[in-house]
Amino acid sequence: MRKVAVVGAGPAGVMCAIHAVSDDVQVVLFDKNLKLGKKLLATGNGRCNYWNSDQSLEHYHSNDSQLLSDIITTEIQGKVLKFFDSLGIVPHVRDGYYYPYSNQASSIRDLLESYAKKVGVEFSFDTTVLDVYKHDKKFVVVTKDGSEYFDDLVIATGSKASPKTGSTGDGYLFAKKFGHSIVPIYPALVQVITDGNFLKDWAGVRSFCSVSLYQDGKFIKKEVGEIQLTDYGVSGICIFNLSRAISKGIHENKKCQLLLNFLPFLDGKNKEKIDSWFSLRGQVLGDSSLIEFLEGVLPYKLLLVILKRCGLSFKGTWNQLTDDEKNILINMILKFSLSAMGTKDFNFSQVCSGGVPLSEVSSVLESKKVDHLYFVGELLDVDGDCGGYNLGFSFMSGMIVGEVLRGEVK
Repeated sequence: MRKVAVVGAGPAGVMCAIHAVSDDVQVVLFDKNLKLGKKLLATGNGRCNYWNSDQSLEHYHSNDSQLLSDIITTEIQGKVLKFFDSLGIVPHVRDGYYYPYSNQASSIRDLLESYAKKVGVEFSFDTTVLDVYKHDKKFVVVTKDGSEYFDDLVIATGSKASPKTGSTGDGYLFAKKFGHSIVPIYPALVQVITDGNFLKDWAGVRSFCSVSLYQDGKFIKKEVGEIQLTDYGVSGICIFNLSRAISKGIHENKKCQLLLNFLPFLDGKNKEKIDSWFSLRGQVLGDSSLIEFLEGVLPYKLLLVILKRCGLSFKGTWNQLTDDEKNILINMILKFSLSAMGTKDFNFSQVCSGGVPLSEVSSVLESKKVDHLYFVGELLDVDGDCGGYNLGFSFMSGMIVGEVLRGEVK
């Protein structure tokens, strides 16, 4: 009987263990926490956004992105969804985001644990793996209770994101011990810190807008959605989806600029059409105060910041503005500039960018440096957008390796 060690009982680790165990394969799942899936409970604001119907590769990011198509296949996507159906999980799908119909992350965690026990996975909870190494043809897993020998080793320890859940980056050290390199690790899906002496004035405001990221003057990416204006900068899903590029760019000493368009329905319109929209509004509300002129489309606290930055009186009217003042106000609304100074740290990030390079593993995620060594989940240099992609990749990668260890994939 082959003996497999899976280090880390997060989504990738437990999925791997479930699909590896058989009459011929013994699987021991190690985790420093008292139960599996501690980080899983925090996903989707406690509701567990575990999948997304749009599995386009553009939603996944890696320094070896050309290799992603070998891993994230239509076949493995179908297998993951079929597996969750077999657990009895009924998906509640909103805008492509999959949640359990119970709306509780604990539902998925509990069903995964129950199923793992039923198929024979052995758990070693409250156990910190102190060291791993290879002796002859066996892997040695060292804990406070001693050393145990295994034929195969799966490292599923997660990234450095959210260390309070147990993700402290141990896996990077283990990978290095086996000769692997690590793509630099940065916080991703995290809040962005910006400049601005007005941040306290707009704190607490939520606004729907488009956000464009520029680095050293070069356009990088645009996201559209609701953002949260805070006393340190900006947050929200569209900000999270830009944060990996900001995090990396700042560390590369690039100047990162955000341009916020608070009227995204005017995105892509030429100057004539934009001016026409404001002029038509002026025909109805031109003699009202500027607050009244704009409060129907923009939050009050945000308006105060915009008018102050433009140097305009709150009591002035649209019709009293000069053409130059109108242009200044329009540009401030459609191209509100912020300099990104950095991001919040790993304590706040949902995931990390960077990790074990895909170029150093096979399409079934086996190490190219050490036979029978595998990496799954966040430890790899793969991170996804908000919307279930990171959990999705964890489940897919775990299943891929599990099926290999079980002998279903050669």
